[in-house]
Amino acid sequence: MEWPDDLDIQALLGRGWRPAPFREFVLKVHSRCDLACDYCYVYRFADQRWRRLPRTMSPRIAEMAGARIAEHARAHVLDRVNVVLHGGEPLLCSTDDLTHTVNAVREAVGDGIRVSITVQTNGLRLDASYLRLFDRLGVTVGVSVDGDASAHDRHRRTPGGTGSHAAVARAVRRLGSPRFRHLFSGLLCVVDPRSDPAAVFEGLLDFEPPMIDFLLPHGHWSSPPPGRRVGDPGTPYADWLVEVFDRWYGTPGPQTRVRLFEGLLSLVLGGTSGVQGVGLDPVRIVVVETDGGIEQGDVLKTSRPGTPRSRLNIATDVFDRALLLPQIVAQQLGPEALAPECRACRLRRVCGGGQYAHRYREGSGFEHPSVYCPDLYRLISHIQQRIRADLRALRGDAG
Repeated sequence: MEWPDDLDIQALLGRGWRPAPFREFVLKVHSRCDLACDYCYVYRFADQRWRRLPRTMSPRIAEMAGARIAEHARAHVLDRVNVVLHGGEPLLCSTDDLTHTVNAVREAVGDGIRVSITVQTNGLRLDASYLRLFDRLGVTVGVSVDGDASAHDRHRRTPGGTGSHAAVARAVRRLGSPRFRHLFSGLLCVVDPRSDPAAVFEGLLDFEPPMIDFLLPHGHWSSPPPGRRVGDPGTPYADWLVEVFDRWYGTPGPQTRVRLFEGLLSLVLGGTSGVQGVGLDPVRIVVVETDGGIEQGDVLKTSRPGTPRSRLNIATDVFDRALLLPQIVAQQLGPEALAPECRACRLRRVCGGGQYAHRYREGSGFEHPSVYCPDLYRLISHIQQRIRADLRALRGDAG
């Protein structure tokens, strides 16, 4: 048995631990994609259950999802919830299907609870008709872009092997135009240490996004990400991110927000992050698949077949039942879910053990440090040093 499958949840409840309710609901409105990205955690890792899922979320499933979200929000007296329309590629859905899903959620939740809805897309199909739809529905838009054309087209290719940057760039510029700028939530970029960090950052800044979210490619100890070898103390991902951080942090005046850096700065200064993958805040995200299945976080598909599958379904189960699944409990336990070496680390409150899916090792489960441990240690230490130097300089000026 792999940890946390043997977690004694009743004992945790008996001593007073309680789960934090979900605040973010990821609706997998389409289970297929029109790109063939080589790092995709849905289609290229251990769990291949997507092949058996319905292609689209039916109107009935969307209505049940809305009802379950409303039920959960009211039961836990939530003032707001976030809903993400995801895939696959959500824009493979028709405008009618997307309209029905958004309206079903908003109507079910009703007044008194704020519902923020975002669609996360690869951008290929993001034309004016979809943007006008999202404008009418009040849906914001995030787009996945891996920087400049060279970096982006290395990974984000069509099934025929051609690069997608030119088409995506046109879509992002349309999104960033005065007509639709208010819908622009940000860009998501997967880090590739082989790319030029300055060129990637400049390529992203060229779109003038309100926010950039850098993600580490998914991998773990039994299937390491590119450039990471078990036992290697090298820090290729941190080296890349440090260069971007120094450029971002050292630039005066208003500029694009970088979610990862803002989260780490907040943690270093004693606050919380709100960024999944760093810090010890409980993870409060749940996924609903196209068939109504309630999942524990789809990035867990990178570990072993069936890991995120819960056997729960919105047709028969409330979201509170998912709060007591071992994989979700483990992501809400804070320091107790960390490996012994992580609990002893001076950076544990900031690092938080890294992204949960990156801790997996076949045969023993998730009670390990992140496969990115050396990178996280270097990046966080570098940010700490920059902050301390600035605070010393401020104290000197004040004196």
